[in-house]
Amino acid sequence: MTIEQLKALRESEDKIEFKEAKHNFSFAGSEHTLQEERRKCFLGYVVAFANERGGTLVLGMTDNHPHVVVGSDFAQGKIGELEDEVYNRLRIRVRIEELEENGLRVLVVNIPSRPVGKTLKFEAVPLMRVGGSLRNMSDEEIYSILSEQEPDFSAKICHDASISDLDQIAIANLKSAYSQKQNNPAFLASGDFQALSDLELIRDGKITYAAIILLGSERSISKYLPQSAINLEYRNTVAQINFDNRQIFSKAYFIAIDLLWQAIDLRNGKTPVQQGPYIFDIPFFDQEVIREAINNAITHRDYKKNSETLIKQFPNELHIINPGGFPLGVTIDNLLTVNSTPRNRLLADVLAKTGAVERSGQGIDKIFYRSISDAKPDPDYTKSDDYQVELHLSTVVEDKTFALFIKDIQSRRSESEKLSLQELIVLSKVCKKTDQSTLDKSILQKLETAGLVERIGKTKANKYILSKDYQIFSGTKVDHSACSAITK
Repeated sequence: MTIEQLKALRESEDKIEFKEAKHNFSFAGSEHTLQEERRKCFLGYVVAFANERGGTLVLGMTDNHPHVVVGSDFAQGKIGELEDEVYNRLRIRVRIEELEENGLRVLVVNIPSRPVGKTLKFEAVPLMRVGGSLRNMSDEEIYSILSEQEPDFSAKICHDASISDLDQIAIANLKSAYSQKQNNPAFLASGDFQALSDLELIRDGKITYAAIILLGSERSISKYLPQSAINLEYRNTVAQINFDNRQIFSKAYFIAIDLLWQAIDLRNGKTPVQQGPYIFDIPFFDQEVIREAINNAITHRDYKKNSETLIKQFPNELHIINPGGFPLGVTIDNLLTVNSTPRNRLLADVLAKTGAVERSGQGIDKIFYRSISDAKPDPDYTKSDDYQVELHLSTVVEDKTFALFIKDIQSRRSESEKLSLQELIVLSKVCKKTDQSTLDKSILQKLETAGLVERIGKTKANKYILSKDYQIFSGTKVDHSACSAITK
């Protein structure tokens, strides 16, 4: 990898971490007393990345995008010794490269995944990355890893299949998507067999079930894995039992996903929002939300079950129902906090490498992020059980003023300063006047400092409300002494 390629990567998307580490970057954190300080070291990051199934640590570049080379003297002249010491302590082999720009040294550390079903530990504690920091791994994450016993169905060989069972258009779509996502135009010139082998869709010359799902012809899907088809049903009301229209999508997923969205979009609409200089529309069905939700269903469903993925579309809702419960370690309560292990790892990896899905744990974040930003109800998974995952998405914009408020905030912030998902959740709960005792106090304080919320009332009776900008947009003013909103 070149420095120019590194500069283009984003920490949030590419499983990579940038550290300046100009001088005195700690190897094992031994100079600190507290464990929470000791873990912020080279070995700590290696452990955390390995626990996340591998990644890249870059020393000598700034973490803000676009990344700037500042140079690092870490382990200068001792790369071999560094690799040996990592192996001695952790029993994994890291691969380290040295790059240079204008006399400034950059260290690129490629970290492999931990063994399946095992955590890597720093000072007897498994670590994980949370944002830009290192934390002790949560109980849910540890359980998820220790429970990794279910084999990856998508990586299994479909023994009777051959490359002639794959759709040429789907293969071309995959190669184009991978080439664009990875900025690798040479991949387009690869032969189909070689390209699919590189992505492990063909293993030892044999076709995997992931290849059938993503690239199979209609005939081969019907023959080898008919349950991978997706059913789209339309009803005028949620209470209606019989569907008004039904389409079955049994083409390769790299073809079907576009056809599926087009069918959903035919019955799409929009909610107009207008206030002062702001004029915009909120679509009933947001394309990114719908595609990400369908991608999640395809990635996480249990293909050993014979039922198909079902999508029910209504004028004001969309339901996605897929066989198999949540992946191990995931519950309704920790959906947004635990990094899930895809039930079909190979399938998920290929979709991630081609840009079809977010990296592990990020897809559901996008679904919530965009739904909350549009002032729609939170995505609802409460109908899920141990046998299926059921997602309900609403088209209803509950508060146009809140959508306008968020749009105004985001328009005044740079890409790196946009509101985080957790900040959006807190703002939404403040707006809806939910119980504030459970809200993250540090996030509330950050939002107050930024002028996005304010406190009203006195002593123990005080509470947070959205800032004056929201009040202006909504046409209300606040009596701070009475803790009540008064309409002008």
